[in-house]
Amino acid sequence: MKAILHKGAPGLLGVWAGQVEKPATGPGEVRVRLKAAGLNHRDLFVLHRHKETEPPLVIGSDGAGIVEEVGAGVTTIQKGDEVIINPGLGWPDKSDAPPEGFEIVGLPFHGTFAEFITVPAENAMPKPAHLSWEEAGVLSLAALTAYRALFTRGKVKPGMTVLIPGIGSGVATFLLQFAKAAGATVYVTSRSEEKRQRALELGADKAIDSAADWREALDGEKVDLVIESVGAATFNRSLEQLKTGGTIVTFGASAGDEVMINLRTFFYGQFNMYGSTLGSREEMREMLAFIETHNLRPVMDRTYTLDQFEDAFIRMERAEQIGKIAFTIE
Repeated sequence: MKAILHKGAPGLLGVWAGQVEKPATGPGEVRVRLKAAGLNHRDLFVLHRHKETEPPLVIGSDGAGIVEEVGAGVTTIQKGDEVIINPGLGWPDKSDAPPEGFEIVGLPFHGTFAEFITVPAENAMPKPAHLSWEEAGVLSLAALTAYRALFTRGKVKPGMTVLIPGIGSGVATFLLQFAKAAGATVYVTSRSEEKRQRALELGADKAIDSAADWREALDGEKVDLVIESVGAATFNRSLEQLKTGGTIVTFGASAGDEVMINLRTFFYGQFNMYGSTLGSREEMREMLAFIETHNLRPVMDRTYTLDQFEDAFIRMERAEQIGKIAFTIE
């Protein structure tokens, strides 16, 4: 089968389109013929985390397709079912943190940038009928990350004010859509005028230039909840926008891992801070139901074939995308 693989040199230098053996289907597993897959920032990180001494790896965490083969003991899924891949392996129930042994499709196990993938049957979940293959193929990792950060950790409620720094990524656009559907007032920031305008079209109540004075742009208003994924470049500015007793949830650090904060300001502010990563199968079911209830669709950026992987990776590496980048798989 055709696949996008990584081996040897770190980064894009070690990526190529090649042929690998079609995966077998063991007990409790299903093999899915993939119709589409989604590119995530995680895929960029994998190109550096996958060691040069390790065997070639099929990369990719998001995908959707049609069940081609069902392994022994599987009764919940049938051949021909349309499914979306849940990339989280070994996290069945909602909990404060994933259990020991939790992994994500695409490292250390083969991923979704291929014609076929074999996964545990419980990781193949019914595809929302209103989504196209490309929309379903880009959904899981970003939408599940957004759902857990916003609902499980952030406990968003109708009438709350939510700030999302760095709008434009797949997770951030899902956060905007989910928060608005939940009845929140949503403010976003971005350096890009194009991304700010797109956010307003998607329902953001205010879109602020990242370089501006956020306090002034919000007329001195403080917010109930910040979902922070930028990291060092914005973290303290995000804290400054929190109401007394407000909550900040962090799930990424694209602009720096290490942050220095004023502890006295933090504890006098009675702030809450939570870390968050991906989500459980239970949260995945909740997220899919929420998307269907509110008829939500991913914000799509561009679609590529597997052979065009280099263009797709470069676009994401340069943070040029607004929403999700998809691969169609024939």
